[in-house]
Amino acid sequence: MKSAAGLIIIILFSVINSKAQDIKTVNFDDIETVFYKTDDTVRVINFWATWCIPCVEEMPYFTKAEQQYSDKKVKFIYVSLDFPRYLETKVIPFVKKHNMNGRLFLLDDPDANQWISQVDSRWSGALPATVVYRREQKTFKEGGITYKELNEFIKQKL
Repeated sequence: MKSAAGLIIIILFSVINSKAQDIKTVNFDDIETVFYKTDDTVRVINFWATWCIPCVEEMPYFTKAEQQYSDKKVKFIYVSLDFPRYLETKVIPFVKKHNMNGRLFLLDDPDANQWISQVDSRWSGALPATVVYRREQKTFKEGGITYKELNEFIKQKL
């Protein structure tokens, strides 16, 4: 009986942790369509990196909002700008530690001058950066965000 319970715990642990490891390495063309969805879903897109202190400081606000809006039409998309070589050693452990459950990408596209303005014409490229949108309604925030700001941006779009 003990071995069956142990096996169940191992399986559950693997299922829970497999989500955190589901990080796809992409170039901007691969994720660009995420910015043009016209359905009723609010999308919260956060550009971040493990080496970015404001990104680390604000991440609990995103995971708290993920939980708060889990029953609403709100999707969280996290785009890491870490180097791909740090996926296993830094990005995945960070994602696990912060219980990030949205869609996860590691952006490996060296032509930042090309795609930064496609995210938002006001973006200088500094991290963190957040886009909250639904249909044609879009809010962009460069720099750190507070939970209150994030919550207000989401509420405005719902």
